[in-house]
Amino acid sequence: MAAPLDDMFCRCADPGKASICVEVRFIDNVKGKGLFAKKPFKKGDTIFIEQPLVCAQFLWNALYKYRACDYCLRALETAEENARRLSGLPGLTLPHPELCKVRSELHQACPHCQVMYCSSECKQAAWEKYHQALCLGPSREDPDHPINKLQDAWRSAHYPPETSSIMLMARMVAIVKQAQDKGRWQRLFSHFCSRAANEQEEIAHKLLGEKFQGQLALLRNLFTTALYDDHLSQWFTPEGFRSLFALVGTNGQGIGTSSLSQWVHACDALELPRQQREQLDAFIDQLYKDIDKETGDFLNCEGSGLYLLQSSCNHSCVPNAEASFPDNNFLLHLSALSDISPGEEICISYLDCCQRDRSRHSRHKILRENYLFVCSCQKCMSQMDDADVTSEEEDEVEGETEGDDMEDEMTDV
Repeated sequence: MAAPLDDMFCRCADPGKASICVEVRFIDNVKGKGLFAKKPFKKGDTIFIEQPLVCAQFLWNALYKYRACDYCLRALETAEENARRLSGLPGLTLPHPELCKVRSELHQACPHCQVMYCSSECKQAAWEKYHQALCLGPSREDPDHPINKLQDAWRSAHYPPETSSIMLMARMVAIVKQAQDKGRWQRLFSHFCSRAANEQEEIAHKLLGEKFQGQLALLRNLFTTALYDDHLSQWFTPEGFRSLFALVGTNGQGIGTSSLSQWVHACDALELPRQQREQLDAFIDQLYKDIDKETGDFLNCEGSGLYLLQSSCNHSCVPNAEASFPDNNFLLHLSALSDISPGEEICISYLDCCQRDRSRHSRHKILRENYLFVCSCQKCMSQMDDADVTSEEEDEVEGETEGDDMEDEMTDV
């Protein structure tokens, strides 16, 4: 049975509504729902563009001065500012500065708490949607404010690399608090995958570590003090809070934005004489080496969001679609990796490229620990007879074998 789509948050790349392009269907009690194509898509086509119901920047990411719009997560640093900070080279000058799309003159701060937005539209949208309930006003730097205490407790429990944020849950509460039609928002949030009690504990354990039970109780108490609302009383009970926690942990889609990355893509698209192209490519290569030495892998403004349609996509180790954020904000573009026929399920990968190349046993281990399911995609089924060893164990075995071979060769000599 097909579920209705909320076109307010999603649109197809071509004219028309999302419900013309795709539909959500119930598959079975194991996989639950899935997303299916209603029209053909060619490889490279944008299937849909979706805005999240809610999103939030990761707390450590924000603390380490990755400046992003508090509403849409658009990177606020110019490409040059971004490159200087990440490389540790304060005098760095980027060529082709006209390719940077950041417009600092449009940035606006909340007049009460001074959080930053990329535009007046984002500032207004945040205020109307959730920020009235969360604005700290002059207490933004007050460590004893309930919301600041909640954020500090989260940072103490969930270290980088971050995968979620307590503020995503806080904004869910604030949205319902401010909404005129509270029932509609509660119904929208109820569309996301829920988990049984034992699975919720596993997710909490994964996000918070060995002492998760005590940390979960502390977070719930701080969450309740900061945000309690009678309309959502069920979210503040121990069971309800754990369920909300699991909902965010399971369904949150990572978002990454970068003004520098946008500038690099724009440079790649330039038509230049051969010598200028080589010089520019060499400059960018050296810049990334400097950044790797100074900052490592943490290049983007990072956060997570809840996407109604994207969350309906099941996993495959051989996906036919992938999500990206080419607009340098929270708009998710789902694009076809191969031709997709009407009626075909649209699957993404919950694993990155490197993880997808690992052994079946390794892939299953990652998926079981992080998403609590066993994959039965075409690739996994074709590798059913493979040895049940992780990629690390395979590497060790290969290393031992090479060592034995070398030892044999030396003995023979």
